[in-house]
Amino acid sequence: MKIGLQICSFTWPGGGAAIGPTLARVAHDADEAGFDSLWVMDHFFQIRGVGKPEEPMLEGWTALGFMAAHTSRARLGLMVGGVHYRQPGLWAKAATTLDVLSGGRAWLGIGAAWNEEESNGLGFPFPPLAERFEMLEDTLRMVHGMWEGERGSDAAFEGAHVHATRLLNSPQALSRPHPPIMIGGGGEKKTLRLVAQYADACNVFGGPEAIRHKYEVLREHCEALGRNPDEIERSTLQNVKLAAAGKPGESPAQVVDRFGELADAGTQHVIFSVRDDADPAVMELLATQVLPELRAL
Repeated sequence: MKIGLQICSFTWPGGGAAIGPTLARVAHDADEAGFDSLWVMDHFFQIRGVGKPEEPMLEGWTALGFMAAHTSRARLGLMVGGVHYRQPGLWAKAATTLDVLSGGRAWLGIGAAWNEEESNGLGFPFPPLAERFEMLEDTLRMVHGMWEGERGSDAAFEGAHVHATRLLNSPQALSRPHPPIMIGGGGEKKTLRLVAQYADACNVFGGPEAIRHKYEVLREHCEALGRNPDEIERSTLQNVKLAAAGKPGESPAQVVDRFGELADAGTQHVIFSVRDDADPAVMELLATQVLPELRAL
């Protein structure tokens, strides 16, 4: 099993001036601990379930570039990008830039988005869901074109919402044939069909039975398209509250058992956020008592 860490909160001691040094340390320590991937959210306001909208939130691609300079092995990505925040060409250029500067460690994580509050707050258009799915398919088609060959494609591109005359991409991504594409979400009619057609990984939510069902739906979409479902990495996003520093929560053994059930359901890459990720004691517990056991799953 691969293991990823999602950093979803920047509300750390010391205020804004401490965010940079703390993020550098957390990313470095997670990289050294052996996490296969590191992720940040693609939001402008903090989201419900994590904190208040007014709490600190960093722009995702900028944060990943900073993290790339403080890590050496883990892949880096957005969990997951909101398609309407950037034009398709910028999605490809940003992921390519991260891939080049990190030595070939970028993910392109993307989805149809949902947070209308932050879009309205900062003046981003928030099209209806059906239109956002059209934008997502345009983006997926176009990034594949930009990642062709040595410099992309000289051909024009016509999508439902995007019209481009030359898909030039120089420098080209180091990851070949391209940085892996992860589509987030478990929508069975559209999202998982797009995964089957364009992506290298899915990311779904829920417990073992829920994700087992989603993976089966993905397999059916792959069969309909004539694609081998084993070409697509099956991942899931989870939350962990470790019992540490006197706070109640799961023991390392309980986390391993829970994730073992996810592995039995077909998960190959579990990505999780953890309470108190900036506490060195928490990272030490993960490095010594959780990650080694998950490796064996």
